[in-house]
Amino acid sequence: MTAGGLLVPMYVHPAVDPGAWERLALRADLLYGVIVNVADGPGDTREPSFAAAARDLRAAGVRLFGYADTDYGRRPRREVIADLERHRDWYGTEGCFLDQAAAEASCLRHYRRMARTARARGLETVVLNPGVHPAPGDPPAAGGLVGGGGGGGGDGDAPSPPRWTASYPPERFCHLVHGVPQGLCGVAVRTARLRGAAVSCAVPGHGANPWAQPPPLAAAGPATDTGP
Repeated sequence: MTAGGLLVPMYVHPAVDPGAWERLALRADLLYGVIVNVADGPGDTREPSFAAAARDLRAAGVRLFGYADTDYGRRPRREVIADLERHRDWYGTEGCFLDQAAAEASCLRHYRRMARTARARGLETVVLNPGVHPAPGDPPAAGGLVGGGGGGGGDGDAPSPPRWTASYPPERFCHLVHGVPQGLCGVAVRTARLRGAAVSCAVPGHGANPWAQPPPLAAAGPATDTGP
């Protein structure tokens, strides 16, 4: 498993677009991992088509992350952990993607506890996604990655990272960007690396679910390439 690469939010049902999942398995060398999101979480019951797609990705050597919404720190920790346990038991996830994470320093303790509990459940890599650069201290609290998400033009028009991020290795940060023109997704990935994020994903999708299609993998370049 490479330290960097693409972390792909896979928010499309494999029965609707099985080819999208198959393409990810074929380009496992480019991937940091894939986020499994059945129904804004694991859903109420195990979905056989998701389980089969997840099995194929694991067989290809792809690390899987279970999606859970933390509602900016308002959702009870036990509910979040229950979602993560269902992802692990039903789809074989090895890590977790905590979406809508609070960025304020006052919530740091809450996410520290959540990360420790997730690891105790066997989910080694914890990804926090506040959508913006959080207050200093979140990366060591999570012990994994801190992601930033949102729209973009593919030319790195997001704000530059704060100075404190330079104290941590690029492998601790992830940029997730949607609304990028198809031909500029590769530029967005390279821009993320230049801004200190070894992990990223850029897609051209828009609307309520811009992650309904995987990124154009040919534009991503080798996962181990950290140059401009």
